[in-house]
Amino acid sequence: MALPPALLPLRHPLFRMLWSANVVVSLGVWMQNTGAGWLMTSLDPDPLVVSMVQAATILPIFLLALPAGAIADIIDRRLFILFTQGWMLFAASVLAVLTYSGHMTSWGLLALTFSIGIGTAMNAPAWGSVMAESVPRQDLAQAIALNGVGFNIARAIGPALAGFLVLFGGPSFAFALNAVSYLAIVGVLLTWHRRHRPSKLPREHFLSAMRVGIRFVRFTPVMRAAMLRSAAFYGPASAPWALLPLIVHDQLHLGAGTFGALLGLMGAGGVSAGLVLPQIRARLSRGNTVLASMLSSGTGMALLSIAPHWSVAAVAMVLFGIGWVTASSVVQGAAQLSAPPWVRARALAIYQLASNGAMVAGTFFWGWLGRAIGLNSVMMVATVAFFLCCLLARNFSLDAESDSRPAGAEAAPAPPTPEAVAPELVSVVQEARTRVLEWQKYRISAEDREAFLAVMAEVRDARGRAGAVNWQLYEDVAHPEGWIEIWAVETWTDHLREAMRTSETDRLALAKAQALHIGEPQPPARYLAVHPHRLPDPVHHA
Repeated sequence: MALPPALLPLRHPLFRMLWSANVVVSLGVWMQNTGAGWLMTSLDPDPLVVSMVQAATILPIFLLALPAGAIADIIDRRLFILFTQGWMLFAASVLAVLTYSGHMTSWGLLALTFSIGIGTAMNAPAWGSVMAESVPRQDLAQAIALNGVGFNIARAIGPALAGFLVLFGGPSFAFALNAVSYLAIVGVLLTWHRRHRPSKLPREHFLSAMRVGIRFVRFTPVMRAAMLRSAAFYGPASAPWALLPLIVHDQLHLGAGTFGALLGLMGAGGVSAGLVLPQIRARLSRGNTVLASMLSSGTGMALLSIAPHWSVAAVAMVLFGIGWVTASSVVQGAAQLSAPPWVRARALAIYQLASNGAMVAGTFFWGWLGRAIGLNSVMMVATVAFFLCCLLARNFSLDAESDSRPAGAEAAPAPPTPEAVAPELVSVVQEARTRVLEWQKYRISAEDREAFLAVMAEVRDARGRAGAVNWQLYEDVAHPEGWIEIWAVETWTDHLREAMRTSETDRLALAKAQALHIGEPQPPARYLAVHPHRLPDPVHHA
């Protein structure tokens, strides 16, 4: 029987195993988050302190996302994920034991929640990259959406289950089940023999890898748009996450079961959104899909701020969940599709840095404001801020040309090849740790000047995505047809990586620039920076 479009990625065995294990872990995470949020209302019911539980979960992602992404792109991602799962299993076990023994305090709960968050932060970029490896590119967008579906299946079941576990077994029972859940991913990864792709080039250095990742995002418009869109959405939308325990406890005057059920209804809304997302994407652009999700989540926030009864809050959370999952799937999908494998973990890490940074800031802010003006008022303020931020962010487009060319289309011609390194300098460039300056000359007719400048804006971004630390275009003042493009990379190894980092879209931009050149293409030149200690001291004459 043919799978429906929403479930097509599950036809790939590796993705199916990883997805199933991730659902189990997500179920444990939601039991952990629900139990921790409700436990804090007993340990310290101050709105700011309760909101700090959510902040402790997200803050590590804000702090560690970029280093984690760089590590995941440098070392074996499978082994790295095994390490992070072991870390979270240990921290969750300690949390369960201390809670069961009655030794848990509000600050202890925050510290251990923060520790689990560290594991999540280190795991997330590598996990996103591994999931992308498990499906072909044409299934990647729906695989991302299906990950959201799995996460929300767990969100629909986990909080409701945690609510009953807290009622009958205490928060420690929910924490213990979370610890056990990490064994699911450990089991799958131990049976997966990931294909190793050896490279003739040495591994990237840690700090250099982070800088390259930042430059890639800086020169990729879709990545920048995704970060701005996510920050505009998640910042105001963090209010329901931070304050829902208090809304249930103080506004609705209900217990842990209702809290878990409301989170479960939000998950149910997310699951339904993920299953119909292929049909939505077929009719709406990415930008309009995010706009529709904004209206759904914003309406849910408005209803939650005035909810006098659990039934109104239930409708609010369903609407909020529909918008949340749709927006996160579309925006993250745009970010992930714009990042090639060599930099994907770093790019996703920086994207998560923006989205989770907005959530952390929002969590603290809405908790502080809730203490000052009350729950109902702060939710209304958050709703207004949500609509304003999302409307302002609409100017940043998520739609871009695909990097894959249509079947039968010719590949972009290779750019001009530089001259070989002189034999006497081969050992010098291989051992050098200084910058490499490169230049490419062009001769452009006067009537093609504006077209050339437009193309060179694309070339600038292409060089930046490939690792250029600076770039400049110069015009010959004596010969108006003469132009020279100059850029630099950090090391000779980074220069050798430029070809591997240049995508099909970038090669097309370079080819368009060469097409405007008059005459035979000129080979680019390369210059190695001389370290200052190799320069002789100046000779002073009397």
